[in-house]
Amino acid sequence: MRHTGPVKRFFATSFALICIAASANAQVLKAVKDRSALNCGVSEGLYGFSARDKDGNWNGFDVDLCRALAAAIFNDASKVNYTPLDANRRFDALRSGSIDVLSRNTTWTMSREVELGLTFAATDYYDGQGFLVRRAMNKDTALDLDGTKICVQTGTTTELNLSDYFRANKMKFEMMASPTLEAAIKSYDSEQCNILTADSSALFGIRLLLSKPDDHIILPDVISKEPLGPVVRQDDMQWFTVVRWVYFAMVNAEELGVTSKNIDEALKSEKPDVRRLVGTEGNYGERLGLTNDWAARVIKLVGNYGEVYERNVGVGSALGIPRGINQLWSKGGILYAPPIR
Repeated sequence: MRHTGPVKRFFATSFALICIAASANAQVLKAVKDRSALNCGVSEGLYGFSARDKDGNWNGFDVDLCRALAAAIFNDASKVNYTPLDANRRFDALRSGSIDVLSRNTTWTMSREVELGLTFAATDYYDGQGFLVRRAMNKDTALDLDGTKICVQTGTTTELNLSDYFRANKMKFEMMASPTLEAAIKSYDSEQCNILTADSSALFGIRLLLSKPDDHIILPDVISKEPLGPVVRQDDMQWFTVVRWVYFAMVNAEELGVTSKNIDEALKSEKPDVRRLVGTEGNYGERLGLTNDWAARVIKLVGNYGEVYERNVGVGSALGIPRGINQLWSKGGILYAPPIR
């Protein structure tokens, strides 16, 4: 929708006021630039999402969001300090300022925003809670799990969803709660419980870590909505905007067909949407407090959303997770980003 005359002037004035308000709280981006590195909170080790490789380097879907932010700010995706955090410490680390952003398979809920003073910049992975079971149990659905002993990590929405599901379906279970996901996995692998429950995406990686992966299956049931995404504090609107638009740029790049392999050609494009994305038209990067080629840096050094997904968790990776609802809206999924304009 296009606006002209008084309406256009109203939006221009409103934008100016928003910029003034944002600059008053523009703390995090300056701090990141001053220290020449982003402080990013990640998991303690979840294969495909955030885990160290044999050389000690961090890799994964969530890690690539941190790398994308560093690319946008510094034109160097390596300028990130990673802080591994368990579920119980992740929010305190963000609230205290020891990390700038939390990118750690964390579910967006109302209470986490209302009570903790945090806000989710976007949903970058639509997930749901599932169940990992031993193939020998011959269980076909979650409704077959009445009377079982289930391993779960405490301090998570997973624990709450588990109780809700069994109560709603009038089933009984014995909960074996562990303080960390690693401890829950060990309990399951050593047969101290029959079932392991976690986000479905996590279960794909967990199964690979078990002593006999082929002896286990992931049930088809998804018992919850788990919108996962990066989290920031509520005291800095500029930083919130930077984080969310770095992610949106990666989604828009995939939709426009701009990849890490053809970014140089995209910089020469005459298409208006592509030109605004890569910074050859408009000053959108400057409005964020970045350079106008911010998104081009992200795409060149990290990739668009599809590249990041396939590299870390997609069907061509060790996890082999189909895109499903995490496909673009134009291809049957629900992934959708506002336009850069």
